[in-house]
Amino acid sequence: MLARAAWGTGGLLLRGSLRAPRRASSGLPRNTVVLFVPQQEAWVVERMGRFHRILEPGLNILIPILDRIRYVQSLKEIVINVPEQSAVTLDNVTLQIDGVLYLRIMDPYKASYGVEDPEYAVTQLAQTTMRSELGKLSLDKVFRERESLNSNIVDAINQAADCWGIRCLRYEIKDIHVPPRVKESMQMQVEAERRKRATVLESEGTRESAINVAEGKKQAQILASEAEKAEQINQAAGEANAVLAKAKAKAEAIRILAMALTQHNGDAAASLTVAEQYVSAFSKLAKDSNTILLPSNPGDVTSMVAQAMGVYGALTKAPGPRAQDPASSESSRAAQATDETLSEELDRVKLG
Repeated sequence: MLARAAWGTGGLLLRGSLRAPRRASSGLPRNTVVLFVPQQEAWVVERMGRFHRILEPGLNILIPILDRIRYVQSLKEIVINVPEQSAVTLDNVTLQIDGVLYLRIMDPYKASYGVEDPEYAVTQLAQTTMRSELGKLSLDKVFRERESLNSNIVDAINQAADCWGIRCLRYEIKDIHVPPRVKESMQMQVEAERRKRATVLESEGTRESAINVAEGKKQAQILASEAEKAEQINQAAGEANAVLAKAKAKAEAIRILAMALTQHNGDAAASLTVAEQYVSAFSKLAKDSNTILLPSNPGDVTSMVAQAMGVYGALTKAPGPRAQDPASSESSRAAQATDETLSEELDRVKLG
């Protein structure tokens, strides 16, 4: 009878231990000898009121009455909303700011015996640290250096919470509320900054335009002067080439004329040319001007031709006498006959 009762009691105890552990009124699991600890949880066990060990996930066996589960710590990442609070910046602007805190328990023993309520302690630490960090920054830097502000808060929390076995992974500021008047002044400042930027951009555009126009005029003047210089050089070169060509042509004409005069009847041809030029010049008298210069006997073409031929003969006269050969005497007679013919032609011109 007693054995059956004992077996029944043991069977009940074994079946009770295989079921999920029942939690007491305080929320902690009871010691049912055989316990199954869930993953990512740490159960702190005390034996006769003192810390004994931390149960790992899986199957664990405890001694009834002597062992007691005192704390249950979650090893997952915990998200805590930091309540909205007021903070004063370096330039005396009151802000309403809240945030989100991400933390994890790294040491269940320190989290159980180092602080009474780890989450509450970290929340209060985050609030005080956030107020302290905001007091070091001005209002403009609070918005610009948001990431550095979060990083500073995380570092400060980790330094203080190391003895609690808690590690702060990150801290994010959710909302920053400024007073209405400050918001209006900030809006006015933004608009003034935009107008200033637009004015600066417009002035820079005007300056760049003026510089471009001046640079264009400068380049145009330089190109015009270079073109004028090249034109003058080309014109001078052309005139020089023209003068040189005229001089060469005149020299060639003089050379040909000299060769022609040295040939047979050259003097008679020269006399005829002088007479024709005289008659042509005489016909143009008093056409261009009322003031003219006339020789003593303008109608005597023969005397004028004789005078011109005398000058030519004086210039071309040889310095010494030359011996005449029969061929030269023959040419002299032919030249005399030509002179006579030329004289007759001149007489007909005079009569005409």
